[in-house]
Amino acid sequence: MPKPPETGTAAPQFTLPGLVLDGDTAQRREYRLGDALGGPLVLVFYPGDDTPVCTKQLCEYTSDLDRFKGLGATVWGVSPQDLDSHERFARRHRLAFPLLADTDRAVARAYGIAVPGLGLRRSVFILDGEGTVRWRHVALAGLTFQHSDTLAARLAEFAG
Repeated sequence: MPKPPETGTAAPQFTLPGLVLDGDTAQRREYRLGDALGGPLVLVFYPGDDTPVCTKQLCEYTSDLDRFKGLGATVWGVSPQDLDSHERFARRHRLAFPLLADTDRAVARAYGIAVPGLGLRRSVFILDGEGTVRWRHVALAGLTFQHSDTLAARLAEFAG
């Protein structure tokens, strides 16, 4: 199985179905990593919709979305659930960034964070505008998460 991409290396490319809420409408489309080039991307891999830690994590990131945008960054969430699950989760908690469905865990495997039989490791990869990994955190147990302050500090280190 691949290992997580090292800082300074290119992030694995992918295309996944995803959605983002736009008012009462869920906009569904394909998301390609290449579409995010040009500005920083905070790529958040989380184990499951509507689980306690994931809910707290994604709600915090939504609350701080303007802070991320102020640093020029986009945030995408990725988990193994399907788009219908993502839509319920996003509506229930008013999540304001795209949630992508990695139902076969191919992207989690490419990023070296898949855990056979369990899903994936809670992870955050911050990519620069060229798709290079600038910072990463891969949790061992996934019972906690990287807070917005930490992510904003890392983004500020290379935001221009």
